[in-house]
Amino acid sequence: MRSAMEWQQSGQSHRYLKNETNSMQTKTTRLTGPPPKQGLYDPAFEHDACGVGFLVNVRGEKSHSIVSDALTILRNLDHRGACGCEPNTGDGAGILIQIPDRFFRRVCGEAGIRLPEPGNYGVGIVFISPVDAVAKEAQSIFEKLAAEQGLAVLGWRELPTDNSSLGATACASEPRMRQVFIERKPGCTDTLAFERRLYVVRKRASTRCGLSQRCRAGRLFTKACSCPSRLMRILRT
Repeated sequence: MRSAMEWQQSGQSHRYLKNETNSMQTKTTRLTGPPPKQGLYDPAFEHDACGVGFLVNVRGEKSHSIVSDALTILRNLDHRGACGCEPNTGDGAGILIQIPDRFFRRVCGEAGIRLPEPGNYGVGIVFISPVDAVAKEAQSIFEKLAAEQGLAVLGWRELPTDNSSLGATACASEPRMRQVFIERKPGCTDTLAFERRLYVVRKRASTRCGLSQRCRAGRLFTKACSCPSRLMRILRT
């Protein structure tokens, strides 16, 4: 759909624009399906979703207000995921943001983890067993698989959590949540190649831990739910 400015710049009269607009409005009211393909819109991309909000700074400026507003959207979405037998037990939801490098440098410094330059490390969020012995073996498996991909685990960080709003069913299977920081080696110069290696580590770790007898005997299986170098999920149930 062309804007009024575009019509005026192309030499069309305001009267023609008004008639064209009225004509399109009349056609829209008669539609029984998605609108026709126009501009950046394509009905081929239409699909069902529980509820999605999107926020962006058009000038590309990073700001905490974007995260704060995203959490406001999240709180106001009525159906954010599959619901269970309790109104406060579901499959969870969250937001996707750029990796907050400045924040990580502060909290990782407190945890004794030294980060390389932005883009040269990935951050994984891992659901891990609350049983210490199982968690230790799962972390060992993860670190060995990372080494096989030519990557190095810089350290693990325990994530602060608040389960006060969770239902009894969710609390009964609540995992421990940890972040793992993975360094890109100098030989891996391509960012997409680095992302692929992180993906392989994530998928293999989830599978390998599921096959481990000790991990299977623990209360929960280990799952690496994300492991990117540019974007990350913040989980909020």
